[in-house]
Amino acid sequence: MTIRTRFAPSPTGYLHVGGARTALFSWLYARKHGGEFVLRIEDTDLERSSEESVNAILEGMTWLGLEYDQGPFFQTQRFVRYKEVITQLLEQGDAYYCYCSKDELDTMREEQRAAKQKPRYDGRCRHLKKPKQGVDPVIRFKNPLEGSVTVKDVVKGDVVFQNSELDDLVIARPDGSPTYNLTVVVDDLDMAMTHVIRGDDHLNNSPRQINIFKALKADVPVYAHVPMILGDDGARLSKRHGAVSVMSYRDQGYLPEALLNYLVRLGWSHGDQEIFTIEELIQLFDVEDVNKAASSFNTDKLLWLNQHYIKTSEPEHIAHHLSWHMGQRGIDPVTDGPALSDVVKLQQERAKTLVEMAENSVFFYLVVKEYDEKAARKNLGLASLDVLKDMHQRLKVLTDWAAEPIHDEIKACSVQREIGMGKVAQPIRVAITGNTISPPLDATLTLLGRERTLSAIQQAIIWVEQSHTDN
Repeated sequence: MTIRTRFAPSPTGYLHVGGARTALFSWLYARKHGGEFVLRIEDTDLERSSEESVNAILEGMTWLGLEYDQGPFFQTQRFVRYKEVITQLLEQGDAYYCYCSKDELDTMREEQRAAKQKPRYDGRCRHLKKPKQGVDPVIRFKNPLEGSVTVKDVVKGDVVFQNSELDDLVIARPDGSPTYNLTVVVDDLDMAMTHVIRGDDHLNNSPRQINIFKALKADVPVYAHVPMILGDDGARLSKRHGAVSVMSYRDQGYLPEALLNYLVRLGWSHGDQEIFTIEELIQLFDVEDVNKAASSFNTDKLLWLNQHYIKTSEPEHIAHHLSWHMGQRGIDPVTDGPALSDVVKLQQERAKTLVEMAENSVFFYLVVKEYDEKAARKNLGLASLDVLKDMHQRLKVLTDWAAEPIHDEIKACSVQREIGMGKVAQPIRVAITGNTISPPLDATLTLLGRERTLSAIQQAIIWVEQSHTDN
């Protein structure tokens, strides 16, 4: 048997981190067993579904690197098939037309609540012989009245539901369009899903779906309902806890592997190991090892993981993701300055996020227009003028533009003037970066190049002279 799993989001918003974790679990399980992973877009909610949301889901999956073997399939392209199944259920007596109006249903539920009963459809149209004129009916699945349904769940264990607690759910609306519980069964059947890994908010749908599978004389997939993700206050993770969209983490400067590593550890573990390569996850992950209890999202832990991946990943890989952030700042690293991977080599020990790295690397590509006020006041005073002029001359005639000779000139200037090396380095650093933050100055100037370095120092000399004159 070929293992087949799926991720089936509704395109009614962004790709949520909870959905991303479900997709990751499904993807890992398929990869572990040499199976197939399918992407299905459940877009039958025509009012709320949007092409923008579809694109957001696809973008998120691509950024995370969760490649799908088939799809994306769209439910709106399968309405003919759903109608076939609905007709089949009607013909075999497992579905019926219901003519109850909204007012009737509301009154029914109010009476049930008053009698301290569970509000549910009471099946009054179940044995109706004649249609009601002038009413567009819904179609309901005729749920068994007796017995029980056991959801064999590899995370939660066997969960038993009494059929008497399940009412006859609507499987087609008055306009004939199918509802979720019908479409998901038909899709899982037609797409030969062997394992359905999804959030435990779908657990209560499972007995209804299993009964539809049985009515269609089809094999029921193995279910794994994974617990939800909570915020640090114990409530379900939502916007009020901060970012919940996958792409917002891209925007904040996280690497996809850091987010994947973090998400897989929300509910799954392998001993005390915290950091996993994708290859290790494929080898070690098993959905049966997912915890039953919900997990809390901890941004500090995610940030720690991100810093680890920035420090340890190949510079070319980081540069690939950093390029987008540079583009957001109007920089084309291909044409504007040094190779971005060389910049990464200087910066990767110094940044927790790619946003931080990008902000601290702008000066490699754009001429500094203004200086940080505090940095300039401390390091570009009148006393720095002779130092800047001296270093400009030294660097101008330097024959070997490399880190060691540059370092030697900074040290020589320091010794000759009998001042600390910081008194020489910091004015130069502010001149080229606009502030006091940069990688080691000798390596920074080497990468920046002679022309850009001399131009920046000359600009700082002019700035100091003008400031002194103005005062």
